[in-house]
Amino acid sequence: MREWVTKQIRAVPPYDISSFFDIAATMDNVISLGIGEPDLATPPQIVRAGIASLESGETHYTSNLGLYELRAAVADYLHGLYGIRYDPDTELLITVGVSEALHCTLAATVEPGEAVIVPEPCFVAYIPAVLLAGGNPVTVGTHVADDFQLLASELEAAIGPRTKSLLLSYPNNPTGAVMSRERLMDIARVAEKHDLLVISDEIYDRLVYGVEHTCFAALPGMRERTVLLGGFSKAFAMTGWRLGYAAAPAEVIDAMCKVHQYLIMSAPTPSQFAALEALKSGEEAVQEMRTRYDRRRRLIVDGLNSMGLPCFEPKGAFYAFPSIAVTGMTDAEFSERLLMEEGVACVPGHFFGPSGAGYVRCSYATAYEKIEEALERMARFARRHG
Repeated sequence: MREWVTKQIRAVPPYDISSFFDIAATMDNVISLGIGEPDLATPPQIVRAGIASLESGETHYTSNLGLYELRAAVADYLHGLYGIRYDPDTELLITVGVSEALHCTLAATVEPGEAVIVPEPCFVAYIPAVLLAGGNPVTVGTHVADDFQLLASELEAAIGPRTKSLLLSYPNNPTGAVMSRERLMDIARVAEKHDLLVISDEIYDRLVYGVEHTCFAALPGMRERTVLLGGFSKAFAMTGWRLGYAAAPAEVIDAMCKVHQYLIMSAPTPSQFAALEALKSGEEAVQEMRTRYDRRRRLIVDGLNSMGLPCFEPKGAFYAFPSIAVTGMTDAEFSERLLMEEGVACVPGHFFGPSGAGYVRCSYATAYEKIEEALERMARFARRHG
């Protein structure tokens, strides 16, 4: 029989994280430091707004672009945070999470074989997303010596004749790194010099600690060459509501909307009403959640360092990324043995790219008391293995 599955799909790597946590799910008394999802519930007034929309009969499609009221609220939100203004009529698209926003962006902007530069370690979906769009992912490693920030010199060295765009993601998953404004300005100069489109996934923008987040599109001259991706999953604890957005020049949003309307039609209507309420009344909850994450961040970083697993200080998101090189194990061996021997689940760093090898990702989006217990188990494991 002929081969039914396309070469393009066969080239996409398997989703290793899923299989790893399938194993953890079969075990008792496991503490998970793996899932990149808030353990906190969606704030109650946001939940009520979603329920109220259903009860009032808001169960139909919205505009392909999304509820106008929500687009206008997102425009005001971004202007208030970063001083950048988008037209809700033509420059904003509401999507099914940032994942769909990224797919629409790549499908609308990448010609077959064009290169997309992806700094790594990075979110596991980025390389497959580029492949699914027919693009050629070109990775650039980042390193702990530079606080896992992308260097302009290394970006420029990776640019070739078919390079179309840069997929930037700060605050970063898995490292927790935040780019300084100065280094982002260096990246902006390279993007302008080589006429790159910058796709900036800023889903963790509200979860930063002791630093300010710099919105890439708000840098001088960058608005017209940036697709800004954001959403409600992380800061508002709304992962299951599946709602994100893209902000970009009208020409790009129009092209993205073609992909979106044929693939999705419109984002879930109750989720859009819930997101509207999040922007109206959710700021206090965001601040409270960030304070709680910061307390957990300090606990886990101090705990990992004290047991001899060097961990640079993450400034954003809710991940710690300690080196496990001192154990003599690979990150895969370390993660598997830690799970089997002590019932603590973390994610091998190589899942996020070659420069993640020798590290593990530990999410602190779980209860403080569970993190304390996980650290005790990990310290026991570290002592046992030298």
